[in-house]
Amino acid sequence: MKHFIDLKDIPVNDLRKILKDAKSRKNSRGKLNILEVDNGAPLKGKLLVQMFEKSSLRTRLSFYLAIKQLGGSTLTLRPDELHLSKGGESIEDTAKILSNFGNAFMLRTDNDKKLKEFKKYLSIPIINGLSPSSHPTQILSDVFTIEEIKKKLISKLNIAWIGDSNNVLNSLIAASIKFSFKLNIGCPKEYKPSKEILSYIKKNKNKISINHDPKETVLGADVIFSDKVISMNDKVNKIKKLNHFKRFRINKKLMSFAKRDCIFLHCLPRGSEVDEKVFLSNQSKVWQQALNRVHVQKSILLYCFGKLR
Repeated sequence: MKHFIDLKDIPVNDLRKILKDAKSRKNSRGKLNILEVDNGAPLKGKLLVQMFEKSSLRTRLSFYLAIKQLGGSTLTLRPDELHLSKGGESIEDTAKILSNFGNAFMLRTDNDKKLKEFKKYLSIPIINGLSPSSHPTQILSDVFTIEEIKKKLISKLNIAWIGDSNNVLNSLIAASIKFSFKLNIGCPKEYKPSKEILSYIKKNKNKISINHDPKETVLGADVIFSDKVISMNDKVNKIKKLNHFKRFRINKKLMSFAKRDCIFLHCLPRGSEVDEKVFLSNQSKVWQQALNRVHVQKSILLYCFGKLR
């Protein structure tokens, strides 16, 4: 049994095995319909329990399809339906019930401590579907998408991030260290990564730079990432924050400083951080990026169950 909580804690060889399996599974599906099961139905009879404490579209849909295509099933719980929030039941007791009824637990949470608590008491794998500090399933899928489009290892590419320092960037930083790719981070001075993340960068051999000039950030980039400036539950002065990021809006002019075949990725939903002409351009690969979540999450599930091919 293996958990999937943070890319920092997973050996790079295991991450590579997940990506290899995802590529094989995507290729082997051919023209199968959405709910048709993969050959061999490797997770037949298995139940994935999902709980969402934060809004979700892509993570919810992709995990639902991932377990279905592997031959298993899923049950989605809302926290306001459980004694965990309504009746004061402990995480320990909730975890024991989940372990008895389900085979894996995917949690999208507003509290990193809950992930650690659930991991402590669960006897089934737990997967982080998003937490305040990381979004590992998103970024591993993004690595898959980049290598699929560029047809080369990400370690040979220059990746740029333009935007806020948030959970998605934290996982991208972890991926940069794991896969050894160049990562240029462009953000206003007031929104650089936290002291904890800066310490993590400093302690590990890396190819990461942080600057506050969007043009310099994207020079020579093969890929430009962004995310919504105002994140879910972002308790800030929104007008002030958006003003700080005006200079960092991704438009055609900014894209012109990157390589000619540079692609644009965004984990969605989008906001004012990207111009419509970029978002809907041929350089934008956001729909392919979103769909690939299914394929990679299938392999993450198999990894957690110890069934990677």
